[in-house]
Amino acid sequence: MTSDIQKTPRLGDVDVVVIPKGGTYPEDNPTLDNVQLDAAKFGDRIIIAEEDLNDANVNVIVEFQKGWATNYARKFDNACLGTTAVANGTTVPFTSVYKEVGAGVLKTAGALTYADLSDVLATAENGRYFSDVDNVIIAHTSFKGQLRSLVDGNGRPMFIEQVALGQPQTLFGYEVRFSDGAKTSPVSTWNPSAGNPLLIVGNRKHLIVGDRSPIESLISFDAGFGTDEPHIKMRTRKAFAVGRKEAFGVVEITAGP
Repeated sequence: MTSDIQKTPRLGDVDVVVIPKGGTYPEDNPTLDNVQLDAAKFGDRIIIAEEDLNDANVNVIVEFQKGWATNYARKFDNACLGTTAVANGTTVPFTSVYKEVGAGVLKTAGALTYADLSDVLATAENGRYFSDVDNVIIAHTSFKGQLRSLVDGNGRPMFIEQVALGQPQTLFGYEVRFSDGAKTSPVSTWNPSAGNPLLIVGNRKHLIVGDRSPIESLISFDAGFGTDEPHIKMRTRKAFAVGRKEAFGVVEITAGP
């Protein structure tokens, strides 16, 4: 992205016509609309006692940077996947996959079952934007233990964990990724502990992310001149939008097993 707002073209359905020999090509005028990406700034300012910088056995600045980056990733995932309200530009920076799918979310209580997985996959597969190559499953980390116990009729595990570097984890043969942000939340948060865990299936090309600026950090000793407390400022600017809600199936666990 080169500006705060960017529109990404989203083509409508294009017809395919069989033309007889010597026949005239028909005219087609598919609808061309846009998905709007609005960049949101994620940031924080951390105050550090100068004594900690001088006396610590670990690099305090690096540890704070790592901690912020980790929690930013969780918050960004939560904003993209699980927030339950329409985007407002602040506490809800984006309209999430969960909100876009809306009434189409499959809700179930208790442990995740084989039937739940089959149903949510079928939802994505029948949504007109399914692609074997681009299909991805994103699940809350709490599902890992449940998925390990799921087997098919021949006793074979459905969830295959990574067995070699660079080989993805798979579920029903599709790549699966886990995120602590894949839970429902009324506002975007890095720790949606009270939310319901989600498993999302869909075409990754319809998870549209805009990169306005990378993660940056700056330390200022001037800011804390009067107190011996330098400040670290960290920030990044990102955008997100769902391409087509029909490209996704979502299952929500509404109560624990």
